[in-house]
Amino acid sequence: MLKKYRNNLIYILLIVFTVSLTTGCTRIIHRAVYPTLEDGRYDSEFPYNNASEQLEEIAKSVKMLSYISYYRAYLFDEDQQLKVNNITKRNIKDLAQDEIYFSESVTGTATIIYYDGEDVALLTCAHIGNYPDTVITYFDPKSDEKIIKQMSVKVREHFFVNELPGQGDLEIVVSDSKKDLAILSKKVANDPFQRIKPFKYPFGDSGNLELGNFVYIIGYPMGHKMITKGIVSNTRDAKSASFLIDALFNRGFSGGIILAIRDGVPNFELVGLAKSVSAKNEYLLTPSMSNGKHDYNPNLPYDGDLFVKRYEGINYGITYTISTDEINDFLSENRELIKSRGIDVDFLFEQPVQ
Repeated sequence: MLKKYRNNLIYILLIVFTVSLTTGCTRIIHRAVYPTLEDGRYDSEFPYNNASEQLEEIAKSVKMLSYISYYRAYLFDEDQQLKVNNITKRNIKDLAQDEIYFSESVTGTATIIYYDGEDVALLTCAHIGNYPDTVITYFDPKSDEKIIKQMSVKVREHFFVNELPGQGDLEIVVSDSKKDLAILSKKVANDPFQRIKPFKYPFGDSGNLELGNFVYIIGYPMGHKMITKGIVSNTRDAKSASFLIDALFNRGFSGGIILAIRDGVPNFELVGLAKSVSAKNEYLLTPSMSNGKHDYNPNLPYDGDLFVKRYEGINYGITYTISTDEINDFLSENRELIKSRGIDVDFLFEQPVQ
C-alpha cells in the first residue's frame, strides 16, 4: 500500500515538473519573440494578438463626410471690357450675357468626438469643402487688363453624413485653415439603436512617437471605409509638429484617424489625422469633349482642336499628418466657442479607455 502511494506521488511530481518546465520554456520563448511591451512607449511591431474587436468598435465612430457647393456663373462678352470694379451685386445680372449653374463636390473623413443624445460633433480637416465664395476667370489671365470672362458666385453649400439621423446639414462650429482642422455639428434625433458611437479612446501624445512606430489609419478613400497600416517615418522638424507616415493615401482619406498602440492591444491612442499626400501636376494634351466624353474616333488620326488638361498624380507612400499636439492646441484655443454651441470637449483630454 505504502509502495503504491509512493509510486503515485512520484508520478504526480513528474507531471508537475513537466508542466512547469513546459511553461517556463514557453515564457522564455515568448520573451524572446515578443520583448516586453510594458515600457510606456508606442509599439514599433505589428500587434501579436488580435485587434479586430477594438478596430471594429473604433471604426463605428469614423464617418464619410460629403460636401457639395452650388454656383451661379455669370458670363460676359469680351467686348464689354468689364473689370472687377465695374461689377456689383446690383448690376451683375443686367451685365451678364448668360447665366449657368454648376456644382462642386468632394468627400472626406470625419470622426464623431461628441454625442449627448441631441447634439453630435465631428472632427475633420478644414480643407474638405473649402471652396471659395467667388471665382473669377479672365479672357487673358496674363494681361494686365484682367478683362472678366466669368464670375461664379457660391449660392449654397452642404456638409452631410448620410449615416447620421435627423434633418438638416452639418454646420461649421469652428474652422482653422492654418491648422487645417474643423469641428462640424448638428442636432440629431435620439438614436434608439445606438448607431452614433463617439470615439472613446484617449488622445495620445504624438510627441512620443518614434521612428518606426506602427500605426493604423481609418478613413474613406474613394468613398470606401478602409483600414490600412503605416510606419512613422519622420517624427518632428523645426517647422512643424506633424510627422510623416508611409501609408497609402487616396482622395477621401483626408481627416482619417491615425492610431498608435502603447504597450500592446487594446491600448489604442489617437495620435493624429491623415491630411494630404505628396503629389505632382502633369499637363497632357487632350482632344475636345462632348457630353463628358472625348469626341474622336481612336481608330482614326485625330485632326481636331487640342486642349491642355491638368492631372494630379499622387506620390503614394508619403502621407502628411496633423498631430495631436496641433489638435489639442486647436481645441484649447476654441474651447469657449465650442462650449457655447453646447459641445463639451473637456473630456477628450482625460477620457479612459472603454
